[in-house]
Amino acid sequence: MIIEKEEDIILITSDEIAVSDFFIVFKEKYSNFEGANVIIDFSGLKGVNTENLSFFLEFSEKHRNDGTSFVVVVNGVDFDSLPEEIMIVPTLQEAKDIVEMEKIERDLGF
Repeated sequence: MIIEKEEDIILITSDEIAVSDFFIVFKEKYSNFEGANVIIDFSGLKGVNTENLSFFLEFSEKHRNDGTSFVVVVNGVDFDSLPEEIMIVPTLQEAKDIVEMEKIERDLGF
């Protein structure tokens, strides 16, 4: 797991082989990410699917309830088959844009 801080975003990139391995490490370190805008970048990881991404649903909901963003970057999945409660985008730039838009929405009271 590679963790980088960019402005008000914590960018987490997987250096594990499988999403399930990443998720185990993520759960262990999650307390370090609470209260922050989080982007998880799986764009370089193969084998990511709808089932893998559902692991992160509870964390996505927690962030949304806490007033922070939680976005996952992944390519090659059917975005329509994923729950609306988890924000999935195909590129890192889109993830950063989503965090910025959600921040503006929160500032405006939406």
